[in-house]
Amino acid sequence: MTLWNQLLWGSIYLSACLILEISILVWCATVLSRLSQRFVKPHRPWQLGLMLLVAIFIILGSHTTQVWIWSAAFVLVGAISDWNTSVYFSLVTYTTLGYGDVVLGPALRIFAAFAAVTGLFGFGISTAFLVGAMGRLFSFNGQHSGEET
Repeated sequence: MTLWNQLLWGSIYLSACLILEISILVWCATVLSRLSQRFVKPHRPWQLGLMLLVAIFIILGSHTTQVWIWSAAFVLVGAISDWNTSVYFSLVTYTTLGYGDVVLGPALRIFAAFAAVTGLFGFGISTAFLVGAMGRLFSFNGQHSGEET
C-alpha cells in the first residue's frame, strides 16, 4: 500500500470509528437520562453505581466494536491473514500497548498507526464523557462539593 493509500484508508477507518464512538456516546447520554428519570431523587448510591455501570458497558461495547473494525481492516488489506492474530494485533495497537510480537511490514505501518490514533481519541472522548456524565449526575443529585444538602 502506498503512503497516500495508507493515509487515505487510515483516515477513513479512523473517521468511521470516531463517528461510531460519538454516536454511541450520544445514545449513552440518552440512556442515562432515561434511567435517571426512573429513579427518585436524590439518587441512592446503588442507583448512581448502576448508571455508571451501564455507561461503562456501553462504552466498552463501543471500543470492542472499533477493535473489530480495525481487525477486519487488517484482514481485508491482507496485512494479517488470520482473525485471531488480527484481533490481537488490533487490540494491542488500539490500546497503544504495542507489544511488538506482531509487526506489519513497512508498506502498512502508517495504516496500522491510525488504529493507535483511533484508540487514543476514543479513550479520550470516552473518559471526558464519563467525567462529564458522572459530574452531572452527582451535581443534579445535590452531592456536588459546592452545594449544601
